[in-house]
This record gives sequence, C-alpha cells and structure tokens, in this order.
Amino acid sequence: MNLLDGELKIVGRITDASNATLLAEIEGARVVYKPIAGERPLWDFPDGNLANREYASFMVSAELSFNIVPETVLRDGPYGMGMVQEWIEPDEKIDIVEISQSDSPAIRNMALFDLVINNGDRKFGHILPVSETKIFGCDHGVSFNRENKLRTVLWQWAGERFTDTEFEILRKSITLLTSDLFAALLTTIEIEACVERIQGHLDTGAFPYPSDDWPAIPWPPF
Repeated sequence: MNLLDGELKIVGRITDASNATLLAEIEGARVVYKPIAGERPLWDFPDGNLANREYASFMVSAELSFNIVPETVLRDGPYGMGMVQEWIEPDEKIDIVEISQSDSPAIRNMALFDLVINNGDRKFGHILPVSETKIFGCDHGVSFNRENKLRTVLWQWAGERFTDTEFEILRKSITLLTSDLFAALLTTIEIEACVERIQGHLDTGAFPYPSDDWPAIPWPPF
C-alpha cells in the first residue's frame, strides 16, 4: 500500500473524535484521514495545525526507533491536505487498561516517547496493542506544545531513573528535533521549548512526576 500516491476513498467517519476523522481506504487497505480543514481551533495551539504534529510524532517514532506511530504521511485528499495514517486493528483479547498499567517494556517505551513529544492526550483508547510486545499509539495531534502539557495514563515509572539506553534516546531526540526535518512542521518556539524540556529530563535523570499545574490524566481517560 502506498499512502502517498494511492487513491483515497472515504468509507466512513469516526464519530467519537473531536476533529474530523475519516475512515478511508487506499488500494483496499484501511487508513485514517484527518483533513486540516476539519480541525477545530485550539486556544493552546495557535500556530500550525494538528496534522503536522501527527506527522512530526511519526517522524520521532520512526527516526528514533520507538516504532509506536503507524505509518503516517501528509497528503491531499477529498477534503484537502491532511494526515493519512495506516489503520491498526488492536487485539481485542488484550485488556488495554491492564497492559497499560503494567511494567511492560513496550508501554515504558511509549511513556518515554510521550516525554519526547510532550503528548497532551495519552488515553487508554489511544493505545493499540496488536500483541503483548508490539503496541502502537495513535492521536498525537496535541503534542509538541510550547508549554509542558504531558497528560497520560502512564505514570507508573514516575521517579524511576532512565536506563542507559533511554538516556541515549533522549540525547538523540535533541539532535533530531533540531534538524531540518522539523523546521516546516513545528514553530521555532515549539522546537526550542521541546529541546529545553528534554534537556531538563536528562538533567533530572528520571521519569517525571505529575505536575500540580494541570490535570495529569486526560479526560475522559478512554
């Protein structure tokens, strides 16, 4: 399946999403299409668009080998430019809440990824386990805010020191985010703030505790 060039056919709408989120097909394979024209303005994201943040999240996931975000592209579609992402069908036999609150290495990998992108919306419903060891995540549009906006259901490692591998990933993320790859996706202020946050995590050396300045868990959590 070629996400960039294949014909995008709309087959339905995902009604529980706050922005226009459409179920589509490319060459018979399901994808998610979020047109920029269907985005609702958010007071805390005055610049850019959510589709760019979804794509930037995919780039972080792919370039740093988190392998969390399904294949994602920015392209034109029936309702204009937007994000198109591979559809992931989770294993319904896996209890999402149970695995999300466990000490699963795949979930810890996701928690670290959310630190890097400053994810403001890691709900249980945005966690897509296809097996006990392979877990995807979706809906990363409210990431990379210039302010610290981490909201997540994954707090079980708060205060726990990063591993050597995690330290290395965080260092690499700074190099990645300051590369030309992100200049057209995020504002300079957002990139600088993201790098400053990551450096703060490196200096602290451990997963953060929830802040008292904003809700620690997105609502509703599903």
